[in-house]
Amino acid sequence: MKKPMSLIDRLLFAGLIFAGGGFDAYTYLVHDGVFSGMQTGNLIILGVSLGQGEWGSIFDHLISIFAFMIGIIITRNLQHRFKEEDTINKRQKFVIGLEAILLVVVAFIPKSWPTQLSTGIVSMVAAAQLQEFRQINGGPFTSFMMTGNLRTMAESFYDGFIKGNVIVLTKGWRMLGVVLAFLFGATSMGALVPIMGTKTILLAAFFLLCSLIGLQLNPDKKL
Repeated sequence: MKKPMSLIDRLLFAGLIFAGGGFDAYTYLVHDGVFSGMQTGNLIILGVSLGQGEWGSIFDHLISIFAFMIGIIITRNLQHRFKEEDTINKRQKFVIGLEAILLVVVAFIPKSWPTQLSTGIVSMVAAAQLQEFRQINGGPFTSFMMTGNLRTMAESFYDGFIKGNVIVLTKGWRMLGVVLAFLFGATSMGALVPIMGTKTILLAAFFLLCSLIGLQLNPDKKL
């Protein structure tokens, strides 16, 4: 039986999920309807644009897709280089710290510069987070793609309430927390973009800082 999540674990995962919801909301609202983490959305819009001959937005979505792939490759290389048990925590702290730094850089990129630069950087950050943090309390986890989390939540609630499986029901409540945290991150971005503009991405950097603190407070923790 899995142990209950500690307060530090909750802080760590909450920061990742809040940020995950914020990434896509930010690039969608500020950078021409492009997603940074949800590449399925970019592929759909890309396909629709190709089908309708709307060539103007194709480049923007391709940049995000390729930047995301580059982010995965870079992070995977880090995982191969630093895979020993005593280096995983340090590697994950490095990844989160680098994510936060890159988001701060994005916040201060001049508006006169190509918007694809900001989108590409955020897409690489999203890729690094997706590749590096893939478990929650011993189970599969993603801080971006909520479709799978919604499926797990619905299945767990069915097995818990209808079949009486109390252990699985706990999993359902946990997944509900993940979905709501993601929604909170997206909602926060949506509310602050009209006020802060491109600087709104600093909120996601703050969420990641919370996760970094969670790892720092528990040096033996690895995800």
